[in-house]
Amino acid sequence: MTTRLKPLAHLGMTAAMGLGVMTLSAGVQAATEWDMPTPYGDPTFHTVNIREFADDVREATDGELDITVHSNGSLIGHAEIKNSVRRGIVPIGELIMSRLANENPIFEVDSVPYLAASYDEAQALWDASREVIAEELAEQQLRLLFAVPWPPQGIYTQEALEGPDDLKNLSMRAYNAASERLAQLTGAVPTQVEVPDIPTAFSTGRVDAMITSPATGADTKAWDYLNHFNHAQLWLPKNMVIVSEQAFSRLDEATQQALLDAATEAETRGWDMSRQETDDALAVLEENGIEVTEPTPELAELLQQVGETMTEEWVGRAGEQGQTILDAYENVRD
Repeated sequence: MTTRLKPLAHLGMTAAMGLGVMTLSAGVQAATEWDMPTPYGDPTFHTVNIREFADDVREATDGELDITVHSNGSLIGHAEIKNSVRRGIVPIGELIMSRLANENPIFEVDSVPYLAASYDEAQALWDASREVIAEELAEQQLRLLFAVPWPPQGIYTQEALEGPDDLKNLSMRAYNAASERLAQLTGAVPTQVEVPDIPTAFSTGRVDAMITSPATGADTKAWDYLNHFNHAQLWLPKNMVIVSEQAFSRLDEATQQALLDAATEAETRGWDMSRQETDDALAVLEENGIEVTEPTPELAELLQQVGETMTEEWVGRAGEQGQTILDAYENVRD
């Protein structure tokens, strides 16, 4: 016999049901079934990695912990995933870390332009920031399991970007505070659009440009609605997987360890997948007619200036926690 959280149908039930806890039947401990919302579609490498993570947990626990992955925002919308885990509506979920920037600026440390613009730098920054971020989540009874970066972010447009003026007044898709601020500083108009809505937003003229990864462009078939990708490598934002501490604590010790081991493996695998995805997605874009370019010197100068401005602004907002991260980052890089 198993217990399952039915998607959205039991939001008014007790926290115990919402957490998919183990129940007893005829003196036998039942398997635990968790529903896990994720924001991205099945082809996205993040989702592929998370499904492998769920399989690893299921295998390591002989089915005693069974995680069902609900992709593409089908169970809970991206904006509500973190709070749904915190409130016990679901026990586990995935979200892009920088969505929490309005809660605390430390969550957008990986979205400051050119603070960490390569995989080696992104890994160093994650090593420097992980403990601070995990502690902040723990204050809300959330446990950080693992995080995996997207490929470096670039700029998709209808027309090639030659200089700073080409960005002015463009309606630009923004997905977090950093991409919104970058749009503002370059003279574009930020417009929030979730990944599943990108094709429609372009086809209806709601947006003219977007900051996102080669992977997202390939997954959403960007060649159907635009022509150019500027591989600016602005930052490498991360998705993170979090679990309710209450749900975690209800697992027996062996199951807890199996979950943590699978998370460690998923993080390592996910970083490798992200690196490969960058090369593969760029190739897919070019094969389908997207012109992939690097920033011109004039555009690069503007973006570097924006990065310096946003770094100063971030340090000012993040305070002592931010300085702790930056100090540790410098030590790791040294």
